[in-house]
Amino acid sequence: MSLLAWTDERWYTLRSGYRDLYNPSEALQALEQGDFTLAWDELWNNLIYKRDVDTAAYASVPEIVRIAWQLKLADWNAFALIATIEEARLNNDRNPPIPEWLMDAYERAWIDMATLALQIYPKAEDPALVTSLLSVLAFAKGKTAVGTYAVGLIEDEQAPLLHIDSDDN
Repeated sequence: MSLLAWTDERWYTLRSGYRDLYNPSEALQALEQGDFTLAWDELWNNLIYKRDVDTAAYASVPEIVRIAWQLKLADWNAFALIATIEEARLNNDRNPPIPEWLMDAYERAWIDMATLALQIYPKAEDPALVTSLLSVLAFAKGKTAVGTYAVGLIEDEQAPLLHIDSDDN
């Protein structure tokens, strides 16, 4: 079950990494329905901007984790995106705190994603997936420096696929 009903008005009050209003619920629903390419592109392009994240990113984390569990998703995007959100949250003082109404779900999502990462890791072979899993595990254990380092490795590997300059994030 979704943290917020897809019709909840709070979706319309969330802010993107650009600090403008952004409702990620359509992209999250597309992800849930298996439309991965469009969903990942939209989420990566809106939730994070040059290490800026905001409430839309925080609200998306529990949903991405729920969907990853539901689909048994071994996709580097799921792990890398939440790790990148966490890296930005912890390492950029410009980012707002997680809203109180979201804190429990956000913290629970990290426990759940670490558990899923441990299940997927033994069979993971894709370098981006392995690095993403390690990043999630590091952040889940409070090892911010290791998680941050692993996020940097993910970006270096994935920059050509994401059409980004890894130095520009």
